[in-house]
Amino acid sequence: MSSRRGRQPRSTPRYPRTARVNEVLREIVAEALERVADHDEALELVTITGVDADTDLRRATIFYSAPSAGADAALEEHRVRLQSEINRQTRLKRTPLLKFVEDPGISTGWRIEEVLREMKDEE
Repeated sequence: MSSRRGRQPRSTPRYPRTARVNEVLREIVAEALERVADHDEALELVTITGVDADTDLRRATIFYSAPSAGADAALEEHRVRLQSEINRQTRLKRTPLLKFVEDPGISTGWRIEEVLREMKDEE
């Protein structure tokens, strides 16, 4: 069935631009962190779990999980380097200002596991 303008309807929904940008940012930051982790022990086991960029690309929230407590300070210390890496590898109108937030889903999952282990030990 053709639309009014003669184009065929899409069989698959379009992938939104912000979702594509989020995925590209996640890949770039994860790869850059691997290189930075060689020099900074606090970032050795940091995992980037997701990215949420504003639609205007002014800011991007980077969600991460890390077993060590010093990861947040280390990420903030290397924020400018990571932003410049994004600028170097992409052709975006703006390079978003990065904000790092520990992924609440991961920490909640760890807490649930801990409670389940305690319950099993009590039995």
